[in-house]
Amino acid sequence: MKIVLEHLTKKFISKHNKNEIVTAVNDFDFEIPDGKLVGLLGPSGCGKSTTLNLICGLEEPTSGKIFFGDLDVSKLPPENRGVGMVFQNYALYPHLTVRQNIMFPLENLKGADKLSKEVMEEKALEAAKLVQIEMLMDRRPSELSGGQQQRVAIARALVKTPGVLLLDEPLSNLDARLRLQTREQIRRIQKETGITTIFVTHDQEEAMSISDMIVVMSAGVLQQMGKPQEVYNDPINLFVAKFLGTPAINVFDGYIRDHGLYIGDDRIGERNVEDQEVYIGVRPEAFDPKENGSFKCKYDRTETTGRDTSIVCHNDKCISDEDIRAIISADEPVYINDGVITFDLKPNKVHVFSKKDESVIR
Repeated sequence: MKIVLEHLTKKFISKHNKNEIVTAVNDFDFEIPDGKLVGLLGPSGCGKSTTLNLICGLEEPTSGKIFFGDLDVSKLPPENRGVGMVFQNYALYPHLTVRQNIMFPLENLKGADKLSKEVMEEKALEAAKLVQIEMLMDRRPSELSGGQQQRVAIARALVKTPGVLLLDEPLSNLDARLRLQTREQIRRIQKETGITTIFVTHDQEEAMSISDMIVVMSAGVLQQMGKPQEVYNDPINLFVAKFLGTPAINVFDGYIRDHGLYIGDDRIGERNVEDQEVYIGVRPEAFDPKENGSFKCKYDRTETTGRDTSIVCHNDKCISDEDIRAIISADEPVYINDGVITFDLKPNKVHVFSKKDESVIR
C-alpha cells in the first residue's frame, strides 16, 4: 500500500497557554512507496508520533490529505483504514492469554467479516508463527519477557492482514541485546509480509539499520528523506549531519578563502565558492593519521574497542558538545609530536554548511 501525505499539517492549542498554537506537523508532503519499511526519525517532540497518529486516524489533520493508494483516508475512522498499530507500551490485556490477545481484533469483526472461532484460532497461530511465539500461546503477558510481549503486540497488529503496519517506538522499553534482536525480527517480518511499514524512533542507529528509507524530522518539519546511507553521506543541512552518526559528527568553525577550506590556519581542502565563514562537519571516520597531515589537533588519549581505535583530541575551533573523536583501524599507526597529532581528512567525509541558514554548501 502506497502512502501519500499532501501538505499535511497538525496544530494544537498549547497545554500551558491556551492562546498559543503549537504546530506539531508542518506541511508534510512526501510519498512512502508500497512495500517499504520507512523510519520516522527525530528527537523527542519533533512530531513523529503525531505523524503516525495522523496516518492511523487517531488524530485528525488541521489541513492536508492522507492517501492510501488512490483512496483519500483523511476523514476515515481508524477501524476503517486497514492499519495495524503497535504502541510503545505494547497495550496487551493482562488477563488474556497470548492467543486471546492476538485474536482480540478478529473477535470485533461484525457482519460479513465475522469469523468462526476455528478460523480465528488458525489466523492467530499463523501470526504467532510469523513472530516465532507459537509455543507461548497459553501464557499471559506477565509470564513473558519484554521482547516476547513486543512480539505478541506485533502479531496482534498483523492478524487482520493490514495494508499498513505502524510501530511507535516499539523497542524503547527493551534492553540493548533485546533491541538488536527485535529490530532484526521486525525487518524479517516486514520482508516476509511485504506490508508497508512505518517505524517511529529517536534512535538513529535503529532507523538506519532496518529501514529502506528514513524521514528525518525536526520541530514538525521534514528535514530530509532518502535511503539511510545516502542521507548519512549527503546531509542537506547541519541538523541532519549532527543527528545521524555514532559517534556524532565533529563540527568546527571554519572559512573559505580563495577556494581553500580552512579550520584555523589549517587548509584541509577546497571549495569552489565565494569567500565566507562556514561550519565544517567532519565525520569520525574522515580522519587519516599522517606524519605531516594538513590538520593539527592536541592529542588527549587513545581508546581501543576491539576492531577500532578511537583517538580523542582537541582543537580550539571545534564547537561540538564533546571531544573530537577520530575512528581509525586498530592496526593503523598514529603520529604524535610534542602532544600534537596530525591528520589528512577524507574529502567525501567532510561537509560544509552555511553560517546563514546551516544549509549544505556542496
